[in-house]
Amino acid sequence: MRLLVIDDNQHLVANIFDYFEPRGHVLDAAPDGVTGLYLATTQEYDAIILDWMMPRLEGTALLERLRREHGSTVPVIMLTARGELPDKIAGFRSGADDYLVKPFALPELEVRLEALQLRRDGRSAQQRLQVGDLSLDLSTLEAHRAGHLLHLYPACRKLLEVLMRASPAAVPRERLEQALWGDELPDGDMLRSHIYELRRAVDAPFAVKLLHTLPKLGYRLRVPDQEPVAAAPVTDASGR
Repeated sequence: MRLLVIDDNQHLVANIFDYFEPRGHVLDAAPDGVTGLYLATTQEYDAIILDWMMPRLEGTALLERLRREHGSTVPVIMLTARGELPDKIAGFRSGADDYLVKPFALPELEVRLEALQLRRDGRSAQQRLQVGDLSLDLSTLEAHRAGHLLHLYPACRKLLEVLMRASPAAVPRERLEQALWGDELPDGDMLRSHIYELRRAVDAPFAVKLLHTLPKLGYRLRVPDQEPVAAAPVTDASGR
């Protein structure tokens, strides 16, 4: 894991480094809240270890800004001497994922961080679809390719989700139509129009094409060097 320790107690920070670095973790440290907020919003971390009482910016204020202003979801464990119930409630309400009272045992801190990482990995796997450099965040409904935000109509977004869930398998036209309209199909070939708009957003600005048409069958979303997979079975609109 890559960890950020935000704490002005240099002796404690040194102990954390001495314990975690030999175990293969990479750590950064910030001695005050302002520096900690800067690092937390400009670098990528698997988790943050955050003290409450710090110079320049307290831990709870830092955490509230991290969550509300920057939208960060990085797991944060508060590590503080403030162990009363109102303090714990305030810590969790400011956005903490876990709370550990000083003094503490370093192995306990380690297993708590591991638990936070496992939960985050599970949530990420459920909420984000990925095909090559194309991603779809199911929690925000935002799609990105190569770091660029894609502007999609709702119908195109739904088609993208179905294709990404099946990738690299081919998806029959019938399944895509069911996903959009159920059994009430519109007049004309509206699916082709939506696929055209989806291709404009997903592929047109990029050299590598991900959306492929399979004549008389359907469509496939895959990276070109992926091994093709048989067509996914037709299901109803709920995916069953």
